[in-house]
Amino acid sequence: MAAMAGLSRRLFRPVSCLPSLQGWQGPISARFMSKKPPQEQDSEDENKAAGSGDEKKRGWLTNLLSVRTLEPSRESHSMQLSSKETVYEIQFHAVKPDCMEDYLNQFKIFKQLMDEKKAGSELIGSWTVEIGDQDEAIHIWSYKGGYPVLNEANRIYRTDQDFIEFRKNRNKMLRYRKNQILLAFSFWPELKPRPPSNIYELRSYTLKPGTMIEWGNNWARGIKSRGTNNEPVAGYFSQMGDLYMVHHIWAYTDLESRKQTREAAWQRPGWDECVAYTVPLIRHMQSRILIPTPFSPLM
Repeated sequence: MAAMAGLSRRLFRPVSCLPSLQGWQGPISARFMSKKPPQEQDSEDENKAAGSGDEKKRGWLTNLLSVRTLEPSRESHSMQLSSKETVYEIQFHAVKPDCMEDYLNQFKIFKQLMDEKKAGSELIGSWTVEIGDQDEAIHIWSYKGGYPVLNEANRIYRTDQDFIEFRKNRNKMLRYRKNQILLAFSFWPELKPRPPSNIYELRSYTLKPGTMIEWGNNWARGIKSRGTNNEPVAGYFSQMGDLYMVHHIWAYTDLESRKQTREAAWQRPGWDECVAYTVPLIRHMQSRILIPTPFSPLM
């Protein structure tokens, strides 16, 4: 037994700290305990010295992976980003493939009825999707005067017998439909008629909650890099329906002009920063290429 006790003492004898650590007051880590060969240490020092030169290279990536915090405000985001008394409605109609022609004919009549009955709504753009969600029609209405005008237009739409009949026929041609109520970004150019024969791109972004102001601040600067070919059409953000959504609409002559215009933007000051600061704010994004309907005010 004595022999076993002696063996136990030798096996479980407490290990004293290394002499070189006797005065150390901080934590001891595995990295501290290891000692690298001199040539490896010299190489590490050189890398640290060169690191300062890499900061600029990492700057864009750092911006891409970070979201800056914003100061609290007592003013709503919508009031800070939109100064107009006009609200907008965007409608997404998924049409049965064999019904698109009839649907467009019916919608043309519907637009005429809205004008005749002075409902207060104005169709500002109407398209079908060429690339993206196939067999989809997209319409944007404006309501000058804000929510009171929107309320009155909805009342007429729900109670007028002509509109009731229209809805019965239209709904048979649809697979699904949804809408959103929007406000326009104040820094985007005014919506104006343009010469015909355009294609349009609708780029839709779902943002992280609380980042709309930062998005607007960066795009207010970035939009200046995207106006040389008159491609900006309209920019909106959602108020009802799917929230924290942004819709940007662009016009191009064709797909090749779209490619050239977008590539040229990277050569202008400020565009790279706009992309670097706004990409981290996005949860989901979608692009649709649109063709104007025969009755669209934007051709």
